[in-house]
Amino acid sequence: VQLVESGGDLVQPGGSLRLSCTASGIIVSRNAMGWYRQAPGKQRESVATITSWSTTNYADSVKGRFTISRDIVKNLVYLQMNSLKPEDTAVYYCWGTLQSDDYWGQGTQVTVSS
Repeated sequence: VQLVESGGDLVQPGGSLRLSCTASGIIVSRNAMGWYRQAPGKQRESVATITSWSTTNYADSVKGRFTISRDIVKNLVYLQMNSLKPEDTAVYYCWGTLQSDDYWGQGTQVTVSS
């Protein structure tokens, strides 16, 4: 299983970004997938997850601003982030689970700053 994130960038407060996770060795529509983030000096936290039944779950801090979705044809997972805040600054990691094993991408940096 390989998960590769892309789309991280420097963005101003109030801006938007879309992160992508390219998955291989795991079918995103058949397994739980998600996004986590880790800010400096903080623990990694769940941002958004989606199950194989398309049930989504969001951290309270991002509800109404972030949206997780999947492209079944391309086997991608997206995280659309709107109304970004400085506190969203972190390394964002793609996560997937397959047969009770967890897999992680290498992370992509999102910096929200003016």
